[in-house]
Amino acid sequence: MARIALVTGGTRGIGAEISRALKAAGHTVVANYAGNDEKANAFKDETGIAVKKFDVGDHALCEAKLAEVESEVGPIDIVVNNAGITRDGTFHRMTWEAWDDVIRTNLSSLFCVTRPLINGMRDRGFGRIINISSINGQKGQLGQANYAAAKAGIIGFTKSLALENARKGITVNAICPGYIDTDMVAAVPEKVLASIIAGIPVGRLGKAEEIGALCAYLASDEAAFMTGATMTINGGQYMA
Repeated sequence: MARIALVTGGTRGIGAEISRALKAAGHTVVANYAGNDEKANAFKDETGIAVKKFDVGDHALCEAKLAEVESEVGPIDIVVNNAGITRDGTFHRMTWEAWDDVIRTNLSSLFCVTRPLINGMRDRGFGRIINISSINGQKGQLGQANYAAAKAGIIGFTKSLALENARKGITVNAICPGYIDTDMVAAVPEKVLASIIAGIPVGRLGKAEEIGALCAYLASDEAAFMTGATMTINGGQYMA
């Protein structure tokens, strides 16, 4: 059944492929973005997917913008919490700003985006909430205490929210991607990237389309019995 889907950070990288996959599955998709108007508008022109600019870490703004989206296209039944940033550095040198920016955008955003929508889902008896965590939220990573903490927090959030809403027709699941072939990973120095790929048993980076395909399944009616799950999609690099 076609529904309304919101994808945060949905115009670039993994988020763009999630948006495309949900549209291909027949859903009406709204892709949130934070600041790059040029790339967001190019994505909109290329795909026909509506875009909406707002800071997912601002609770009051999220309430206003999500109400705006629902007034324009209808009730949101599918949420993919994908937005994320990095501010890497070893913890003993990490600033409060680097910590706070990452926790705010990568973890607090799940409250800001999901809280205004959860009661509508409960009232309608249907919802699909998909939270994008990370391999580094499962195993940790040097120089990413802030990022790993946020991504690990997503897993706990997912399990708790799944328990609270299972009898209301709402599923809540987490996806933990490994190293995916995106612009962010492409910016890693060549020697470092080669060592990363050498540690992936399948011998390659993941594809953003593979994350999109998994999201499309989790958003479907057929995935109604899957909730509270943490899915690794990392080429065998880390097996939880």
